[in-house]
Amino acid sequence: MPDNKITRRTWLKSTASVLAATAAAPIASNALLQTDAPMPGPQPNATSPSQDADRARRMKWWHEARFGMFIHWGLYSVLGRHEWVMENEGIPVAEYAPLAKQFKPKPNAARAWAKLAKQAGQKYMVMTTKHHEGFCNFDTKTTDYCAPKQGPGRDLVKEYVEAVRAEGLRVGFYYSLMDWHHPDGARCAHDEDARKRFVEYIHAHLRELLTNYGKVDVLWYDVSWPLDAAGWESERMNKMVFELQPDIIVNNRNKLPGDFSTPEQQIRAEEGGRAWESCMTLNDSWGFQKADDDWKTPKQVIRNLISCSRDTGNYLLNIGPKPDGSIPEESVAALTEVGQWMARNGESIYHSDPCQPRRSNYASFTRKGNTLYMHVHFWPGETASISGLKTSVKSAKLLASGKNVEFKQDKFRVRFTGLPAAAPDHPITTIAIECEAEPTQDTNFVRNEKPREGV
Repeated sequence: MPDNKITRRTWLKSTASVLAATAAAPIASNALLQTDAPMPGPQPNATSPSQDADRARRMKWWHEARFGMFIHWGLYSVLGRHEWVMENEGIPVAEYAPLAKQFKPKPNAARAWAKLAKQAGQKYMVMTTKHHEGFCNFDTKTTDYCAPKQGPGRDLVKEYVEAVRAEGLRVGFYYSLMDWHHPDGARCAHDEDARKRFVEYIHAHLRELLTNYGKVDVLWYDVSWPLDAAGWESERMNKMVFELQPDIIVNNRNKLPGDFSTPEQQIRAEEGGRAWESCMTLNDSWGFQKADDDWKTPKQVIRNLISCSRDTGNYLLNIGPKPDGSIPEESVAALTEVGQWMARNGESIYHSDPCQPRRSNYASFTRKGNTLYMHVHFWPGETASISGLKTSVKSAKLLASGKNVEFKQDKFRVRFTGLPAAAPDHPITTIAIECEAEPTQDTNFVRNEKPREGV
């Protein structure tokens, strides 16, 4: 933000050598240009066998899930000009706060979100309980600036939780530490009394969220400006969270490493096996932006999902409901087509293993055990090939139909032949390739060893 002494963007430029160690990425949008991840320095993480075992237990379902739905919904939806409209347009609190009376969503709007998520093949959902604007979508004793006491007249988080559970999906809560509405939200940086008041306010919200709604599977912190981990008392915060919800997993945006990293609007695998989740928008906005028509196609969404799964990451894809809670038609259309593809090809995504093969100019890859999945996004016609596959192929089939695919293999390539002239699946065709062992690829071997002809 403008009043930060050192912005995240400036910090990243000055510490390029330690970029790989950061827990979250800089992005082009406003969503998290602030200090949303731990700054450089010692980053304690669970290293004891008991802590590692507990993390593995808590995160097992999450690693298998691969695909989730993000929901950004709040007062900004009423204006329809992006979730950062209050700050981007410099709207005073006195002018913005009356939107709380105008925010009157239809009952149980979240049922349609959950049904769409399940249909799309998503296994968990994460909803904004409080975004940066400070409005609470949940029932709280700390403020009247909340859904039950304003326009909605009811607890929107409760409706969301019930809808998610009805579809058999996992429940996630997003919560922004930053607050543009609370009087101590900025002065807490330089006034110790304000900091203490504000931190207790935030901790109280988390206690309510993790006490009043039954089992919660994910807590997704967001922007930690203007305090550091010590200022937020993040160790105490997480201790409370795990005491209330022993099975929960938390991200890294309260200035502690947490259980997983959160690259935003980009796909970037973590090193050393650390868990990660790429969160992205379907257009260029998180909240409802009525003029934003830069929609991702279903093929783009599937390719992103494949890229995350290839490196054992998750893909958290956002919808920004309208003020009445209805989902933009473009989001419904895209996720419906993605869901149809997942119904045919989902086994290549869920519970995937690290995949070393990745070189092709018309396909991408995922792996599960000794099965290599070749996702052909630009269909080449009757023959498709993989260069430098070092593992012997036993069999191949079109994943969607189960139809066997003929192949020929030598030490430089494997060629799949007799394929249809037109792609047999849409928008991406997947070939399941059963190998003798874990598949690996070495295209440098091909470059170096393939016989050259004379001139």
